[in-house]
Amino acid sequence: MNWKDNFSQQAAAYAQYRPQYPPALYQFLQRIIKRHQLAWDCGTGNGQVATQLAIFFDKVIATDASASQLAVAQSVPHLEYRLARAEDSGLSSHSVDLITVAQAIHWFDIEAFYREIYRVAHDEAIVAIWGYGLLTVSPAVDEIIRELYTNTLGHYWDPARKHLDAAYQNIPFPFQVIPTPRFKMQLLWSLPELIGYLNTWSSVQKFIMVNNSNPITQIEPFLQRVWDKHSILKPIVWDIYLQVGKVFAA
Repeated sequence: MNWKDNFSQQAAAYAQYRPQYPPALYQFLQRIIKRHQLAWDCGTGNGQVATQLAIFFDKVIATDASASQLAVAQSVPHLEYRLARAEDSGLSSHSVDLITVAQAIHWFDIEAFYREIYRVAHDEAIVAIWGYGLLTVSPAVDEIIRELYTNTLGHYWDPARKHLDAAYQNIPFPFQVIPTPRFKMQLLWSLPELIGYLNTWSSVQKFIMVNNSNPITQIEPFLQRVWDKHSILKPIVWDIYLQVGKVFAA
């Protein structure tokens, strides 16, 4: 089955502008994990999750189907990157203590991926999947971005985006559910940083390919107009949609 490569073209920008997940999320995962020998970060992209897991795991294997993404991923001790699809990881059976998927599961063949989880998971391994949707800044900025997201880019989004719009509530999760706290990402960004992030959207890249123009360039004057001149940095907030469960190996 062909995989959807929506991010290789902007891999460098993705590594630069994608927001970082809060330390509290990793601290929560660390507390509930029984063993800390091997973690698998699937759909690792630029490795932002894998590098954090490597702090408290003996070894982390981070896989992605995009060689361009892996080329800009950060190397740290205890971390190995591999070019592999989610549904065919190449990992040993019943070897993994934690499986993480951040902002990526909606691109997978989910049924096949879950079969792979059951194959590689050590008994009582933890599965954690999470994603995030549309950011919030201020009422005036949010209105411009919602217009961009819904109307300008509406039919340029891949159908898989519907899972994020539904806060991952429409994705099956056949594991023993573990209750989780609510987490948010909160960053202070300048307007150029926000523009850089918007340009990483897959729908923006599709729009550019079809129309030979950048919709972010078109809205930038409106964003400049409503950006508070007395506050160069603004708080940017994303809600994180997190599901965590325990796997009992067959």
